[in-house]
Amino acid sequence: MQQAIPYKPWTIHSGLSQPLNHHLTTQFHGSAKGAVRDAVSENAVIVLARRGCCMSHVVKRLLNGHGVNPSVFEFDEGEENDVVKELEMIEAENDGKDSRSLQFPAVFIGGRMFGGLDRVMATHITGELIPVLKQAGALWL
Repeated sequence: MQQAIPYKPWTIHSGLSQPLNHHLTTQFHGSAKGAVRDAVSENAVIVLARRGCCMSHVVKRLLNGHGVNPSVFEFDEGEENDVVKELEMIEAENDGKDSRSLQFPAVFIGGRMFGGLDRVMATHITGELIPVLKQAGALWL
C-alpha cells in the first residue's frame, strides 16, 4: 500500500533551481545587496512580493493564464525596507524620477517597473497586457 508524502515547504536560496510549482522563487536576505537589481535585470517578468501574499498569488495566476511563467522574488516583512530601498534605486536609475507609489506585489516587465496588482488587472481588462508582454519577450505568440 502506498503512503502519502507529507507536505514540506521548499525554500530556494538561489535563482538557479526551480521549486515544484514551476515558479522561480528566490528568498531575499538583507546581506544579498543588489539581489533585487540582478533579479529585475535578468528576467523578462518578475513579481516581487511579501511571502504568503494572496495578491501575489492572483498576479502569478493571471500571468500564468497568459502563458507567462514569471519569476517570483519573495521576502519577509522585516526585509521589506531593504527591498523598497533597492527598488527606489532601480527606479531612480531608469526614470530619474519616482512617478508611481511603490506597492506590493510589484511587477517588473522588461526590466522596468510596470506596477502592482491594480495596473496588471487594468491592462489585462483593456487588452493592453499581451502587447506589453510580447514586447518584453515574455510571450512568443
